[in-house]
Amino acid sequence: MKRIKIPVHFYALAAMLFWGMSFIWTSGLLEFYQPVTIIFIRLLISSAFLFLLMIVSGRFERIRREDLWLLLGSAVFNPFLYFLGENFGVKFTSATVSSVIIATIPVFSPVIAWLTFREKISRLNIFGIFVSFSGVAVMLVSRDLSFSGEGKGVLALFGAVMSSLVFSVFLKKLTQKYSPVTLVAWQNIIGALLFFPLFLIFERNGIKAVRLNYHIISSFLFLSVFASSLAFVFFAKTVKEIGISKANIYSNLIPVFTAFFSFFLISEPFTAQKIAGIILVIGGVYLSERNKPS
Repeated sequence: MKRIKIPVHFYALAAMLFWGMSFIWTSGLLEFYQPVTIIFIRLLISSAFLFLLMIVSGRFERIRREDLWLLLGSAVFNPFLYFLGENFGVKFTSATVSSVIIATIPVFSPVIAWLTFREKISRLNIFGIFVSFSGVAVMLVSRDLSFSGEGKGVLALFGAVMSSLVFSVFLKKLTQKYSPVTLVAWQNIIGALLFFPLFLIFERNGIKAVRLNYHIISSFLFLSVFASSLAFVFFAKTVKEIGISKANIYSNLIPVFTAFFSFFLISEPFTAQKIAGIILVIGGVYLSERNKPS
């Protein structure tokens, strides 16, 4: 039986869909828990899911000693620093605004990719990046030209952006040696261990006051399985196939998914301004994916 090859762009789109939805799931959980608690629990569930998947499928991989520091470095930047910035950003801004700021990753990623791997990018690709980023700006700036977001939340989110860019460099190197499932499983368990002291010191008592319900349980499962597991596996596959710059371009689609589902699930307004921004974002991603430089 011939094995069907799934296009890399499907993996990229699925990853952005799950990450777009993650802002909505996180926003709901922040009504009950503090950011570190949310991250710690989702990473524990995610790593357990991925290790079980590897064991059942017979594809368990051990990390070689010479790669341990590289793996630890990747986990420090993502999930540890990235999730700190993202969750505190969502806490102090809206789900859509948070996703819009995260979508600025492609603006900076070509520089990182050129500095570290000498990845080439054409003028049309660069033009597409700026068209897409202009769509992000349209969605972020209010009609009175004010900025939609609290300063500390925005600062935290841009910290997440920088962490994601550095993480991409580690990821590019590691995907040449290990499968995406292996990498994400080990990165998430290391991330959980890094968050554990923060959880014990600052938020341990808060978890006792919350009574579990269907909304909380389902949100944690969705975050863990889809956003912290499958999305990162799919993104790792994308980086391996098309490189850092072109993989990160898809990040501009995150606010599109977030804005769309926020309207239906948590009643965030879906205005003409957001629609215009979405059109620009999609157009920019299309241009960025054309004429791949050799």
